[in-house]
Amino acid sequence: MKLCIPTNSGGLDDTVNDHFGRAPTFTVVDTETNEVLVVKNRSEHMGGLGKPPEHIAKTGAGVLICSGLGARAIDMFAQFDIQIFVGATGTVRNAIDMWKEGKLTSASHDVACKGHQH
Repeated sequence: MKLCIPTNSGGLDDTVNDHFGRAPTFTVVDTETNEVLVVKNRSEHMGGLGKPPEHIAKTGAGVLICSGLGARAIDMFAQFDIQIFVGATGTVRNAIDMWKEGKLTSASHDVACKGHQH
């Protein structure tokens, strides 16, 4: 399973970025091979093209672990069959442990960031 976490600079010891769409990087961790891939956020939020979920889907990630995100992003991830879990804090390692331990909440419109309707 490939997990994707929005990060500040990337890697297992980096911290989870609080603003999903404007995270400078996305750290993708393959739980089967332990391979770590750091992908720069090249979406329209960062001056590039496309939406973050489109770029993340190309990595093969099946799960997004983040602090929080807006309703539109939740809907876009659903189109790509990518599960979302919110409430992650600390480092990427910590966020993955929280996910494995069932401590994160499955994303829905009820828990979406109300100020981020993009």
